[in-house]
Amino acid sequence: MEALVAALPTIIDILLVVLLVVGIILVIKCIGIIDKASELIDDIEDKVSSLNTLFNAIDVINSKVAYVGDWLGNILEKVISRLFDRKKDEYDEEDELKEIIRKERRK
Repeated sequence: MEALVAALPTIIDILLVVLLVVGIILVIKCIGIIDKASELIDDIEDKVSSLNTLFNAIDVINSKVAYVGDWLGNILEKVISRLFDRKKDEYDEEDELKEIIRKERRK
């Protein structure tokens, strides 16, 4: 029993040293993985920043096309509204009589 009491602390110390060495190895491997991930993220950022110019160009083109579409839509709307307004501009006796009646009531 006395031999076990003397050997047990030695065995525990050896196991703790092994655990410490394994922990240090794992930390070193994690540092390597983090470095590789950092390089990968930097590479992705470079590629995305190169695509930003393309996206900006597409955005400008999209804005111009939308502006031209709105401009053509407004012109088409004005043309159609003028066509329908001409029919209203024709001489209408009933509208003229209603206008005269309104004027008379105001007096």
